[in-house]
Amino acid sequence: MTLDKPSITDRVKRAFAAFDLPLVVIMLLLLAIGLVALYSASIDVPSRVTSQLRNIGLAFVLMWLLASLPTQKLMRIAVPLYAFGIALLIAVFVIGVTKNGARRWINVGVVIQPSEIMKIAMPLLLAWYFQKREGGVRWYDYVVAVVLLLIPVGLIAKQPDLGTALLVAAAGLYVIYLAGLSWKLILPVFLAAVIAIGSLLAFESRICQPNVSWVGLHDYQKHRICTFLDPTSDPLGKGFHTIQAVIAIGSGGVTGKGWLKGTQAHLEFIPEKHTDFIFAVFAEEFGLIGESVLLLLYFALVVRGLMIAASGATQFGRLLAGAISMIFFTYSFVNMGMVSGILPVVGVPLPFMSYGGTALVTLGVGVGILMSVAREKRLMQS
Repeated sequence: MTLDKPSITDRVKRAFAAFDLPLVVIMLLLLAIGLVALYSASIDVPSRVTSQLRNIGLAFVLMWLLASLPTQKLMRIAVPLYAFGIALLIAVFVIGVTKNGARRWINVGVVIQPSEIMKIAMPLLLAWYFQKREGGVRWYDYVVAVVLLLIPVGLIAKQPDLGTALLVAAAGLYVIYLAGLSWKLILPVFLAAVIAIGSLLAFESRICQPNVSWVGLHDYQKHRICTFLDPTSDPLGKGFHTIQAVIAIGSGGVTGKGWLKGTQAHLEFIPEKHTDFIFAVFAEEFGLIGESVLLLLYFALVVRGLMIAASGATQFGRLLAGAISMIFFTYSFVNMGMVSGILPVVGVPLPFMSYGGTALVTLGVGVGILMSVAREKRLMQS
């Protein structure tokens, strides 16, 4: 008696059984739009598109591996990955590579940025921490969680890399909030932030004077915030990015100027047009209609992630999936906000669109983890 060999179709289905179809479709659409925008932004450097395709391939491989990995194994690597990430962040200050005045990288045969590891390691660790305390979380558990969060955030901010520090902080805070942090503790922090922002707006002309130092911030960070409040104060310097990006977005109108016809991008007025400011290139060429499609795709990505989180089989899976979904929101909101001039420029890429391997791989890993949580629920139901 011989058993029939499975067909090629059956083998493909088994290989990709862990994939969540809605997530894959959304991700592929965003990547396709990103490649279209990147080609236009890099018309003078076509090799970037080829390089980005390699990055996409690597991201998909890691996504597939993570999607096939049970969440129990993710829990096992949470503490080692966090400890490894902290060790690398400390090593940055000893053997780190300095570029443009910032020491953020380590050369281990290939140049890596350890802070990227913490974008995944931080929510993993905190989700593991609260899973271990499921049903019996005390107030001091939140204090411990905040301390665990502040260690990498402080090390990253010291490099200095304020943008990545904010993303890691957001990833950890999402887990802490979803773990049941009371609004009585959140509200005072929110009010303090409102007062601080209001004070910045009210006293901007005084505190942004060259002879005024801001405690805890570097001069370039102070200058970046002051330029955000009034880009015209440095139109050929730090304000140049914001001014030119806003001009590009506005000039796109409703329907845009057409693919490869964006003047702001092709006349080199938009800086970092293939990375942090790729949204300005896309908005100029595809207008309000294109922007609306892009916003709907990011909205669908976040909603699908939250749906997976809501139906997670374990608290670990729910917390982790919820935090990763909100990280996608944070990436998108901060990038579009800084390009549109409503937020300071902090160097945050646009998910699945900005050129770059490290960020794309991190996002691919995040999608893979979401699929792992969704797969666990399907297995329990079956």
